[in-house]
Amino acid sequence: MDIGIILSFLKAIAKNNNREWFEKNKPKYLDAKVQFEDFLELLHKELIKFDESLGGLNPRKMGFRIYRDVRFSKDKRPYKVNMGAGFSPKGKMDQEPGYYIHLEPGNKSFIAGGFYMPDAEKLAKIRQEIDYSADKFLKILKSKQFKKYFEGLDDFDKLKTAPKSYPKDHEHIDLLKHKSFVVSHAFTDEEVKDKKFIKQVTTICKEIMLLNTFLKEAIA
Repeated sequence: MDIGIILSFLKAIAKNNNREWFEKNKPKYLDAKVQFEDFLELLHKELIKFDESLGGLNPRKMGFRIYRDVRFSKDKRPYKVNMGAGFSPKGKMDQEPGYYIHLEPGNKSFIAGGFYMPDAEKLAKIRQEIDYSADKFLKILKSKQFKKYFEGLDDFDKLKTAPKSYPKDHEHIDLLKHKSFVVSHAFTDEEVKDKKFIKQVTTICKEIMLLNTFLKEAIA
């Protein structure tokens, strides 16, 4: 497994994001894809050591397609400039908490986890659980080890006002405004290429699991 091959291909596709170049260089893409799948297989072996809910997955199938859906986008570039994969009990984090790994050159790689855009029913349950068990939730977010990797919940998907059924002066209104409950940690290219990268990702995922467990219990 050579992550350098993955980053090298992604740098090239970013500069040559067109079908003609891609078809001419298809072998390079296929090599990078195999390297990424090898990486996912190694990472999965580490994840299931502490998160048994991922045991039934085929890690080589957890990667997302490199082909972009440009039907409703102003950006018509046909290919992604990253390789990403999702791990959750049923597959690729579809309406359930999990882990997301993102490799992209230019120091844009990251590991993320939690629940991305839960539907209305699940969102209501999560907010209710935070309302009822705020101390438990805050204990996770404020633990020394957790704060070593995360500054808190990512706020890319958040209401500007209080959600319905909750007063504006609610003690934990800032948490309740979230529509996604996600944390992320960035990596430099040098960290990604380091031999200890999988170990580092695994260590961080152990902290993400605490958040995922809370969210899973909330929607159960």
